[in-house]
Amino acid sequence: MSTTEPPPLSDRMILEFERPIIDLEKKISELRGLSTESVDFTAEIRKLEQKARKLQKEVFADLTAQQKVQLARHPGRPYMMDYVGLLMDDFIELHGDRSFSDDPAIIGGLATFDEWEVLVLGHQKGRNTKDNMHRNFGMARPEGYRKATRLMRLASRYRRPIICFIDTPGAYPGLGAEERGQAEAIAKALQVMASLDCPMISVVIGEGGSGGALALGVTDRILMFEYSIYSVISPEGCASILWRDPAKVGEAAMQLKLTAPDLVELGICDEIIPEAPGGAHRNAAATAAKLRGALKKHLKELIELPVPELIEQRYQKFRKMGAFVETTSS
Repeated sequence: MSTTEPPPLSDRMILEFERPIIDLEKKISELRGLSTESVDFTAEIRKLEQKARKLQKEVFADLTAQQKVQLARHPGRPYMMDYVGLLMDDFIELHGDRSFSDDPAIIGGLATFDEWEVLVLGHQKGRNTKDNMHRNFGMARPEGYRKATRLMRLASRYRRPIICFIDTPGAYPGLGAEERGQAEAIAKALQVMASLDCPMISVVIGEGGSGGALALGVTDRILMFEYSIYSVISPEGCASILWRDPAKVGEAAMQLKLTAPDLVELGICDEIIPEAPGGAHRNAAATAAKLRGALKKHLKELIELPVPELIEQRYQKFRKMGAFVETTSS
C-alpha cells in the first residue's frame, strides 16, 4: 500500500486552467448534498455533469506546452510509491550504495508485478515540507545513482526485469554532490544500463529533467504519461540562459519539444500512456490501470528476446536518436 497517497485537491493546488472545471464539480457536489425526496435536483445535476465533461474535453484538448509542464509538476500528482502501491506486490526496499550512504531521493527494491519478479527503481518526491526535505525534492545525489547502478547490476545477474519511474527536476547540483562525483555517478549509470542483460522499461510519470532523469532512462522502452515532460533543461532554465527573461518560459517550453507527443515524433518515446480525465492527479487508480496494461505488453515482448538481440536493439535505439548533418569543407 502506498505511503504517499495523493492528497485531496485544495485551492492552492488547483491550476488556473482547470479551475472552471473544479468549480463546476463543486456545484454538482453541493446540489447532491441539498437533494432530498422533496427537492430533487437530479435534472440540474445531470446538466452540470454534461457541461463539466464537455468543458474538460475542450480545455484538455488544447493545452499548451507550459500547461503540460504545470500538470507534470502538479503537487497532487501520483509519485513513484503511489504506483508501486497500486501495481506491485511484496515490495522490499533495498538501501545504500555500499560506498557513502543511502539517498532517499531514489528508491529501489524488489517486487512482484503480475507474473514477473522485478526490480523497481525511481525518483521519489515528498508530499509536505518535511518529506520534501527528506527526499530532497526528488533530486538525487551521487549516492542515489550509485545505489541505482548497484541494484541494476544485481537484477541483471538474475535477469530480473527492471522498471524505472522517472520524476525529477534534475540531479542535485549542490557542492557536496559535485565533490562526491555527481557527473561520474550519472555517467556510470548510463554505461551500465547500456549493457545490462535484462529487459528494462522507463516510465516518465511527471518531470523528466536533465541528466538526473536520463540516468534512469537508458532502457529498452521509454514510456511517458500523457501530461509528463522529458527534457535536457527546465523551461525556466532555458528562458534564463537564452533570453534572460522569465516571461519567456512559455516560449521555452514550446521550443524545447518536451511533451510526450513531441518525443514520440522525435523517436525518443515509445508509447504515450493515457491519463485519467483531467490528469493523473484526478484518479490515480485509473491512470495506474492504463500503465499496467502497457507494462505487461512491453515486458512480454522484451522477455522473449535473446540477450544479444536485446542489447543490440537497445544500442540501435539510442544510436538513432537525434538529427545531424555532415558537412565537408570545400
